Amino acid sequence: MAKKRIDDYEPGPVPPPAPLDRFGEERRVRKWRKMIGVGGSDWTYYVKRKPHVVKRRIRKGIPDCLRGLIWQLISGSRDLLLMNPGVYEQLVIYETSASELDIIRDISRTFPSHVFFRQRHGPGQRSLYNVLKAYSVFDREVGYVQGMGFLAGLLLLYMSEEDAFWLLVALLKGAVHAPMEGLYLVGLPLVQQYLFQFDNLVREYLPKLGEHFTQEMINPSMYASQWFITVFSYSFPFHLALRIWDVFLYEGVKIVFKVGLALLKYCHDDLIKLPFEKLIYALRNFPEDAMNPDTLLPMAYSIKVSKSLEELKQDYEKKNQKPVQSTEFNEKQKQSQERFLLSKRS
Repeated sequence: MAKKRIDDYEPGPVPPPAPLDRFGEERRVRKWRKMIGVGGSDWTYYVKRKPHVVKRRIRKGIPDCLRGLIWQLISGSRDLLLMNPGVYEQLVIYETSASELDIIRDISRTFPSHVFFRQRHGPGQRSLYNVLKAYSVFDREVGYVQGMGFLAGLLLLYMSEEDAFWLLVALLKGAVHAPMEGLYLVGLPLVQQYLFQFDNLVREYLPKLGEHFTQEMINPSMYASQWFITVFSYSFPFHLALRIWDVFLYEGVKIVFKVGLALLKYCHDDLIKLPFEKLIYALRNFPEDAMNPDTLLPMAYSIKVSKSLEELKQDYEKKNQKPVQSTEFNEKQKQSQERFLLSKRS
Protein backbone atom coordinates (compact mmCIF):
# COMPACT_ATOMS: atom_id res chain seq x y z
CA MET A 1 0.00 0.00 0.00
CA ALA A 2 1.34 3.43 -0.94
CA LYS A 3 2.32 5.74 1.90
CA LYS A 4 -0.01 8.66 2.55
CA ARG A 5 1.27 12.16 3.15
CA ILE A 6 -0.25 14.56 5.63
CA ASP A 7 -2.21 16.33 2.89
CA ASP A 8 -3.98 13.07 2.02
CA TYR A 9 -5.72 13.06 5.39
CA GLU A 10 -8.80 15.23 5.12
CA PRO A 11 -10.42 17.48 6.04
CA GLY A 12 -7.96 18.64 8.68
CA PRO A 13 -8.18 18.23 12.43
CA VAL A 14 -8.49 14.78 13.95
CA PRO A 15 -11.98 13.26 13.55
CA PRO A 16 -14.20 13.05 16.66
CA PRO A 17 -13.85 9.95 18.84
CA ALA A 18 -16.10 6.94 18.36
CA PRO A 19 -19.24 6.87 20.55
CA LEU A 20 -17.73 4.36 22.97
CA ASP A 21 -14.74 6.65 23.50
CA ARG A 22 -16.69 9.90 23.72
CA PHE A 23 -17.21 9.83 27.47
CA GLY A 24 -13.51 9.30 28.10
CA GLU A 25 -12.64 12.06 25.63
CA GLU A 26 -15.04 14.51 27.28
CA ARG A 27 -13.52 13.72 30.68
CA ARG A 28 -10.03 14.29 29.24
CA VAL A 29 -11.07 17.66 27.80
CA ARG A 30 -12.50 18.70 31.17
CA LYS A 31 -9.15 17.88 32.83
CA TRP A 32 -7.33 20.00 30.27
CA ARG A 33 -9.74 22.92 30.62
CA LYS A 34 -9.27 22.85 34.38
CA MET A 35 -5.49 22.76 33.92
CA ILE A 36 -5.28 25.75 31.55
CA GLY A 37 -8.06 27.92 33.01
CA VAL A 38 -10.24 30.33 31.05
CA GLY A 39 -8.33 31.40 27.94
CA GLY A 40 -5.14 29.89 29.35
CA SER A 41 -5.16 32.04 32.51
CA ASP A 42 -3.97 29.21 34.80
CA TRP A 43 -1.45 27.65 32.43
CA THR A 44 1.76 29.19 33.75
CA TYR A 45 0.81 28.45 37.35
CA TYR A 46 -0.04 24.81 36.57
CA VAL A 47 3.14 24.22 34.57
CA LYS A 48 5.26 25.46 37.47
CA ARG A 49 3.27 23.53 40.06
CA LYS A 50 2.87 20.21 38.25
CA PRO A 51 5.36 20.03 35.34
CA HIS A 52 5.41 16.22 35.29
CA VAL A 53 1.62 16.07 34.96
CA VAL A 54 1.75 18.55 32.07
CA LYS A 55 4.50 16.59 30.32
CA ARG A 56 2.63 13.29 30.72
CA ARG A 57 -0.63 14.72 29.39
CA ILE A 58 1.03 16.37 26.42
CA ARG A 59 2.76 13.10 25.52
CA LYS A 60 -0.63 11.39 25.56
CA GLY A 61 -1.88 13.96 23.07
CA ILE A 62 -3.56 17.35 23.40
CA PRO A 63 -7.36 17.30 22.84
CA ASP A 64 -7.99 18.46 19.30
CA CYS A 65 -10.51 21.11 20.35
CA LEU A 66 -7.86 22.76 22.55
CA ARG A 67 -4.80 22.13 20.41
CA GLY A 68 -4.54 25.59 18.86
CA LEU A 69 -4.70 27.39 22.20
CA ILE A 70 -2.31 24.98 23.93
CA TRP A 71 0.21 25.26 21.11
CA GLN A 72 0.23 29.03 21.53
CA LEU A 73 0.69 28.74 25.30
CA ILE A 74 3.54 26.22 25.24
CA SER A 75 5.39 27.95 22.38
CA GLY A 76 5.38 31.41 23.93
CA SER A 77 3.64 32.86 20.88
CA ARG A 78 0.65 34.16 22.84
CA ASP A 79 2.97 36.54 24.73
CA LEU A 80 4.52 37.77 21.46
CA LEU A 81 1.07 38.44 20.03
CA LEU A 82 -0.05 40.44 23.07
CA MET A 83 3.16 42.48 23.12
CA ASN A 84 2.92 43.43 19.44
CA PRO A 85 -0.62 44.56 18.60
CA GLY A 86 -1.13 45.62 14.99
CA VAL A 87 2.28 44.46 13.80
CA TYR A 88 1.00 41.51 11.78
CA GLU A 89 -1.52 43.71 9.95
CA GLN A 90 1.24 46.19 9.16
CA LEU A 91 3.46 43.46 7.73
CA VAL A 92 0.70 42.01 5.54
CA ILE A 93 -0.92 45.18 4.24
CA TYR A 94 1.74 47.86 4.10
CA GLU A 95 5.06 46.09 3.61
CA THR A 96 6.46 44.47 0.46
CA SER A 97 8.61 41.36 0.26
CA ALA A 98 11.26 40.30 -2.24
CA SER A 99 9.94 36.75 -1.80
CA GLU A 100 6.35 37.35 -2.91
CA LEU A 101 6.67 35.63 -6.29
CA ASP A 102 8.43 32.63 -4.75
CA ILE A 103 5.69 32.30 -2.15
CA ILE A 104 2.95 32.50 -4.79
CA ARG A 105 4.75 29.85 -6.85
CA ASP A 106 5.00 27.44 -3.93
CA ILE A 107 1.56 27.93 -2.35
CA SER A 108 -0.09 25.27 -4.50
CA ARG A 109 2.68 22.80 -3.59
CA THR A 110 1.97 23.03 0.13
CA PHE A 111 -0.50 20.32 1.19
CA PRO A 112 -1.96 20.31 -2.36
CA SER A 113 -4.53 17.60 -1.59
CA HIS A 114 -5.75 19.09 1.67
CA VAL A 115 -9.25 20.55 1.41
CA PHE A 116 -8.27 23.77 3.18
CA PHE A 117 -5.45 24.56 0.75
CA ARG A 118 -6.70 22.91 -2.44
CA GLN A 119 -8.68 25.81 -3.94
CA ARG A 120 -6.53 28.14 -6.03
CA HIS A 121 -6.57 31.59 -4.42
CA GLY A 122 -9.03 30.19 -1.86
CA PRO A 123 -9.07 31.20 1.81
CA GLY A 124 -6.46 28.61 2.80
CA GLN A 125 -3.98 29.66 0.14
CA ARG A 126 -4.55 33.36 0.88
CA SER A 127 -3.94 32.85 4.60
CA LEU A 128 -0.80 30.82 3.92
CA TYR A 129 0.49 33.50 1.57
CA ASN A 130 -0.15 36.24 4.12
CA VAL A 131 1.67 34.43 6.94
CA LEU A 132 4.70 33.57 4.81
CA LYS A 133 4.88 37.04 3.28
CA ALA A 134 4.64 38.63 6.72
CA TYR A 135 7.47 36.50 8.06
CA SER A 136 9.69 37.20 5.04
CA VAL A 137 9.33 40.92 5.83
CA PHE A 138 9.72 40.51 9.58
CA ASP A 139 12.97 38.59 9.17
CA ARG A 140 14.56 39.61 5.89
CA GLU A 141 17.74 37.62 6.59
CA VAL A 142 15.81 34.35 6.57
CA GLY A 143 13.16 35.63 4.20
CA TYR A 144 11.21 32.72 2.75
CA VAL A 145 12.21 29.10 2.16
CA GLN A 146 9.80 26.51 0.78
CA GLY A 147 9.86 24.20 3.81
CA MET A 148 8.46 26.99 5.97
CA GLY A 149 5.13 26.61 4.18
CA PHE A 150 4.48 23.24 5.77
CA LEU A 151 5.00 24.67 9.26
CA ALA A 152 2.73 27.62 8.59
CA GLY A 153 0.14 25.44 6.87
CA LEU A 154 -0.13 23.06 9.80
CA LEU A 155 -0.51 25.96 12.22
CA LEU A 156 -3.26 27.55 10.12
CA LEU A 157 -5.42 24.45 10.56
CA TYR A 158 -5.64 25.28 14.26
CA MET A 159 -5.47 29.05 14.58
CA SER A 160 -5.89 32.41 12.89
CA GLU A 161 -3.36 33.97 10.53
CA GLU A 162 -2.01 36.31 13.19
CA ASP A 163 -1.72 33.53 15.76
CA ALA A 164 0.05 31.30 13.22
CA PHE A 165 2.46 34.10 12.31
CA TRP A 166 3.54 34.70 15.91
CA LEU A 167 3.91 30.98 16.55
CA LEU A 168 6.18 30.80 13.49
CA VAL A 169 8.18 33.71 14.94
CA ALA A 170 8.36 31.95 18.31
CA LEU A 171 9.74 28.80 16.67
CA LEU A 172 12.27 30.39 14.37
CA LYS A 173 13.45 32.95 16.92
CA GLY A 174 13.50 30.63 19.92
CA ALA A 175 10.93 32.06 22.31
CA VAL A 176 11.11 28.89 24.45
CA HIS A 177 13.47 26.39 22.81
CA ALA A 178 16.55 26.72 20.59
CA PRO A 179 15.82 28.87 17.50
CA MET A 180 14.94 27.05 14.28
CA GLU A 181 15.97 29.77 11.85
CA GLY A 182 19.20 27.93 10.99
CA LEU A 183 17.06 25.35 9.20
CA TYR A 184 16.27 28.00 6.58
CA LEU A 185 19.35 30.23 6.39
CA VAL A 186 21.64 30.02 3.36
CA GLY A 187 23.49 26.72 3.44
CA LEU A 188 20.95 25.25 5.89
CA PRO A 189 23.51 25.26 8.75
CA LEU A 190 21.19 23.79 11.38
CA VAL A 191 20.06 21.02 9.03
CA GLN A 192 23.70 20.06 8.54
CA GLN A 193 24.24 19.95 12.31
CA TYR A 194 21.11 17.88 12.92
CA LEU A 195 22.04 15.38 10.20
CA PHE A 196 25.52 15.01 11.70
CA GLN A 197 23.99 14.38 15.11
CA PHE A 198 21.41 11.94 13.77
CA ASP A 199 23.97 9.96 11.78
CA ASN A 200 26.05 9.47 14.92
CA LEU A 201 22.99 8.60 17.03
CA VAL A 202 22.07 5.85 14.56
CA ARG A 203 25.56 4.39 14.92
CA GLU A 204 25.34 4.63 18.71
CA TYR A 205 21.84 3.22 19.25
CA LEU A 206 21.50 0.96 16.19
CA PRO A 207 25.09 -0.08 15.38
CA LYS A 208 24.21 -2.97 13.03
CA LEU A 209 21.90 -0.77 10.99
CA GLY A 210 24.48 2.02 11.05
CA GLU A 211 27.07 -0.35 9.63
CA HIS A 212 24.62 -1.51 6.96
CA PHE A 213 24.00 2.14 6.01
CA THR A 214 27.76 2.63 5.67
CA GLN A 215 28.09 -0.43 3.45
CA GLU A 216 25.23 0.75 1.24
CA MET A 217 26.51 4.37 1.31
CA ILE A 218 23.33 5.70 2.88
CA ASN A 219 23.49 8.92 4.88
CA PRO A 220 20.69 10.83 6.66
CA SER A 221 20.59 13.61 4.04
CA MET A 222 19.01 11.05 1.71
CA TYR A 223 15.96 10.47 3.90
CA ALA A 224 15.88 12.62 7.05
CA SER A 225 16.31 16.24 5.92
CA GLN A 226 12.56 16.81 5.59
CA TRP A 227 12.00 15.37 9.06
CA PHE A 228 13.87 18.32 10.53
CA ILE A 229 12.92 21.03 8.01
CA THR A 230 9.17 20.38 8.36
CA VAL A 231 9.09 18.56 11.73
CA PHE A 232 7.45 15.56 10.04
CA SER A 233 4.55 17.64 8.69
CA TYR A 234 5.42 16.91 5.05
CA SER A 235 5.44 13.14 4.84
CA PHE A 236 3.83 11.73 7.98
CA PRO A 237 0.17 10.79 8.53
CA PHE A 238 -1.76 13.67 10.03
CA HIS A 239 -2.69 11.96 13.30
CA LEU A 240 0.95 11.10 13.98
CA ALA A 241 2.33 14.48 12.92
CA LEU A 242 -0.01 16.24 15.35
CA ARG A 243 1.06 14.08 18.28
CA ILE A 244 4.72 14.77 17.44
CA TRP A 245 4.03 18.51 17.24
CA ASP A 246 2.37 18.45 20.66
CA VAL A 247 5.61 17.16 22.16
CA PHE A 248 7.89 19.16 19.87
CA LEU A 249 6.41 22.47 20.98
CA TYR A 250 6.75 21.53 24.66
CA GLU A 251 10.03 19.59 24.75
CA GLY A 252 11.91 20.86 21.71
CA VAL A 253 13.65 19.31 18.72
CA LYS A 254 14.92 16.24 20.56
CA ILE A 255 11.59 14.54 19.82
CA VAL A 256 12.45 14.63 16.11
CA PHE A 257 15.63 12.66 16.81
CA LYS A 258 13.74 10.26 19.08
CA VAL A 259 10.97 9.58 16.56
CA GLY A 260 13.52 9.09 13.78
CA LEU A 261 15.45 6.57 15.86
CA ALA A 262 12.25 4.82 16.92
CA LEU A 263 11.18 4.43 13.29
CA LEU A 264 14.51 2.90 12.35
CA LYS A 265 14.39 0.65 15.39
CA TYR A 266 10.85 -0.51 14.60
CA CYS A 267 11.81 -1.37 11.01
CA HIS A 268 15.36 -2.50 11.87
CA ASP A 269 15.04 -6.17 10.91
CA ASP A 270 13.61 -5.34 7.49
CA LEU A 271 15.91 -2.43 6.69
CA ILE A 272 19.09 -4.34 7.48
CA LYS A 273 18.34 -6.83 4.69
CA LEU A 274 17.76 -4.32 1.89
CA PRO A 275 20.17 -3.22 -0.87
CA PHE A 276 20.66 0.44 -1.73
CA GLU A 277 17.69 1.12 -4.04
CA LYS A 278 15.14 -0.71 -1.90
CA LEU A 279 16.64 0.78 1.24
CA ILE A 280 16.19 4.33 -0.02
CA TYR A 281 12.59 3.60 -0.93
CA ALA A 282 11.88 2.02 2.45
CA LEU A 283 13.38 4.97 4.33
CA ARG A 284 11.05 7.32 2.48
CA ASN A 285 7.99 5.06 2.66
CA PHE A 286 7.57 3.53 6.09
CA PRO A 287 4.83 0.90 6.53
CA GLU A 288 1.48 1.92 7.96
CA ASP A 289 1.92 -0.11 11.14
CA ALA A 290 5.12 1.84 11.91
CA MET A 291 3.10 5.06 11.84
CA ASN A 292 0.79 4.15 14.73
CA PRO A 293 1.41 6.87 17.36
CA ASP A 294 0.39 4.59 20.22
CA THR A 295 3.18 2.21 19.21
CA LEU A 296 5.84 4.55 17.85
CA LEU A 297 5.74 7.36 20.39
CA PRO A 298 6.21 5.27 23.57
CA MET A 299 9.20 3.72 21.84
CA ALA A 300 10.51 7.21 21.04
CA TYR A 301 9.98 8.44 24.62
CA SER A 302 12.09 5.56 25.94
CA ILE A 303 15.13 6.67 23.94
CA LYS A 304 17.37 9.06 25.87
CA VAL A 305 19.30 11.44 23.62
CA SER A 306 19.83 14.74 25.49
CA LYS A 307 23.38 14.05 26.67
CA SER A 308 24.49 12.58 23.33
CA LEU A 309 22.93 15.47 21.40
CA GLU A 310 24.85 18.04 23.43
CA GLU A 311 28.14 16.17 23.05
CA LEU A 312 27.59 15.76 19.30
CA LYS A 313 26.70 19.43 18.97
CA GLN A 314 30.03 20.37 20.57
CA ASP A 315 31.85 17.92 18.29
CA TYR A 316 30.16 19.42 15.25
CA GLU A 317 31.03 22.98 16.27
CA LYS A 318 34.68 22.03 16.87
CA LYS A 319 34.79 20.30 13.51
CA ASN A 320 33.37 23.39 11.80
CA GLN A 321 35.27 25.85 14.04
CA LYS A 322 32.21 27.99 14.74
CA PRO A 323 28.83 27.57 16.45
CA VAL A 324 25.75 27.12 14.32
CA GLN A 325 24.33 30.58 13.71
CA SER A 326 20.86 29.87 14.99
CA THR A 327 21.86 28.73 18.48
CA GLU A 328 20.98 32.24 19.66
CA PHE A 329 19.68 35.53 18.29
CA ASN A 330 22.00 37.39 16.00
CA GLU A 331 22.28 40.55 18.12
CA LYS A 332 22.28 43.02 15.24
CA GLN A 333 19.27 41.34 13.65
CA LYS A 334 17.47 41.25 16.99
CA GLN A 335 18.01 44.97 17.50
CA SER A 336 16.79 45.69 13.97
CA GLN A 337 13.58 43.74 14.57
CA GLU A 338 13.05 45.46 17.92
CA ARG A 339 13.33 48.85 16.21
CA PHE A 340 10.82 47.70 13.58
CA LEU A 341 8.32 46.61 16.24
CA LEU A 342 8.75 49.81 18.23
CA SER A 343 8.25 51.95 15.11
CA LYS A 344 4.91 50.25 14.43
CA ARG A 345 3.66 51.00 17.93
CA SER A 346 4.47 54.70 17.76
